[in-house]
Amino acid sequence: MKRLHFIKTTGAATGFLAAGGLGVLSAFQPKPFSKHLTILHTNDVHSHIDPFPANDSKYPNLGGVSRRHSYIQNVKSENPNTLILDAGDSFQGTPFFNFYGGELEFKLMSKMGYHASTIGNHEFDNGIDNIAAQLEHAKFDMLNANYELKNTSLAGMVKPHQVYEVDQLKIGVFALGIQLEGLVSKDLYKETVYIDPVEIAQEQVRILKEELGCDLVICLSHLGYSYKSEKIDDLKLAAKTKNIDLIIGGHTHTFLEKPSVVENVEGKKVLVNQVGWAGINVGRIDFYFDDKGTSESESLVIEV
Repeated sequence: MKRLHFIKTTGAATGFLAAGGLGVLSAFQPKPFSKHLTILHTNDVHSHIDPFPANDSKYPNLGGVSRRHSYIQNVKSENPNTLILDAGDSFQGTPFFNFYGGELEFKLMSKMGYHASTIGNHEFDNGIDNIAAQLEHAKFDMLNANYELKNTSLAGMVKPHQVYEVDQLKIGVFALGIQLEGLVSKDLYKETVYIDPVEIAQEQVRILKEELGCDLVICLSHLGYSYKSEKIDDLKLAAKTKNIDLIIGGHTHTFLEKPSVVENVEGKKVLVNQVGWAGINVGRIDFYFDDKGTSESESLVIEV
């Protein structure tokens, strides 16, 4: 498969489930392709298990695990070739976390069929040993490539990357986390060592593309979408690297109606997306591949 070279995005579609009766693929009318991959993604859900209350001033009745599960099932019923990914900070924000410590969040993500997530800074709120304890309830991959964890309780429990084979395509997914020093108390992350994400990203991409022959490379990032400073963010990461096709971001709670398109160091296009917070939105990106390996993509943001 050749690298994605043509990108087409739709506008956002909000209130999609409430509209009723629409097939989840009805917005897409691509030309004939032999392979179709759907990526569904969330970020910064922050323990919002229930929908927002009806009297909420910003998000009345929006979000919640039940609606997200229904939407995921609908998409999978129309396209079984679907990956479900999360960009971190599934912990902290409601009494569910205070009481269960993350157990409920990981159990429900497993029930919804998530394939992979990454470690956000709020995963450390009850300490790194709690992350290790809660991962016993996770039936999805926890990924991170730029935290050295060998001297912690997470040693051997977190993978730098994972390859998912979908419809004879190899989809490589790796993950990056934010600098914890100054953001999280040292006693919570203990001996975790932060490594430069740009350097690690290029090493992971080399492994996924050259050694493992992946057709598409996705980065789950909890770096943040964009900063005015020199601090590394998703836009800078896309511009400073090569062979990443899609960056699914988190941390800054940025809502994008459609993915940003960034030119990498080779002048090729990278999609960068993030869909707010609290599970209000589910991002959707559909990739279409023909027999020659060329591909197109389309995107929606679904308000649940």
